[in-house]
Amino acid sequence: MPDNGAVFPDLSRFGKKGHVNLRKALAVIPVRYASTRFPGKPLALISGKPMIQWVVEGVRACRSLDRVIVATDDSRILTAVREFGAEAVMTSPYHSSGTERVAEVAGVHDFPIVINVQGDEPLVEGRMLDGLVEALQDQNLPMATLMARVPDLSFFSEPHRVKVVADAAGYALYFSRAMIPHGAEDFFFQHIGIYGYQRDFLLEFHSLPPSRLENTERLEQLRVIENGLRIKMIEIDRPTLSVDVPEDIIKVEKYLYEKRSHE
Repeated sequence: MPDNGAVFPDLSRFGKKGHVNLRKALAVIPVRYASTRFPGKPLALISGKPMIQWVVEGVRACRSLDRVIVATDDSRILTAVREFGAEAVMTSPYHSSGTERVAEVAGVHDFPIVINVQGDEPLVEGRMLDGLVEALQDQNLPMATLMARVPDLSFFSEPHRVKVVADAAGYALYFSRAMIPHGAEDFFFQHIGIYGYQRDFLLEFHSLPPSRLENTERLEQLRVIENGLRIKMIEIDRPTLSVDVPEDIIKVEKYLYEKRSHE
């Protein structure tokens, strides 16, 4: 991985699976089978393994998590996940977002910290999540998420790459599909859609009405900022390669091949 200034937390006090003095954390991976552009993508093979298995294995590498659960509304995904030895549960088919699916699972498990990892993030790494759990040991912080520095400004105008600007203390000022900050000539920060929450905040989040900015940008996290709450940004050393369309599988396999050839 390139060293571009990202800072990861000191994990020496995390045991193999956490530490008794740390508040426990649950990771939930919301997954659905239906997709307009890529139906069945959680089960699409990447280098011989279903994508959801790559995600689970990456999340399980997080040293500070106590439990990992896949939350789905489809029996095919449930069966596949259990076949490779991971935990999966069925959730309501009526959720309108992954956050709602995560909240359903969090509501029946007593973990004060909840991490939400989308099922289309096959290159997620455990240390990315460690940073979220570390930040959320502060019980006054309702939410944290990830960002990565992108020096290649040819990507700056792409609306599917959500940009974020943060203050000097690392709290998000705004998220946008537009080019922010305007006039950047060195790099921009891309938001990575992996979230951490205080459990109580997550369960109350949907009582907040959808905000104007959220509806305009189609970015759920803006509801938090528009209601005057803080989101801590944790910088990681590279953007992830999420899978949105079948062609993205090729990009992920290329990355994995190049990574193995340099090990």
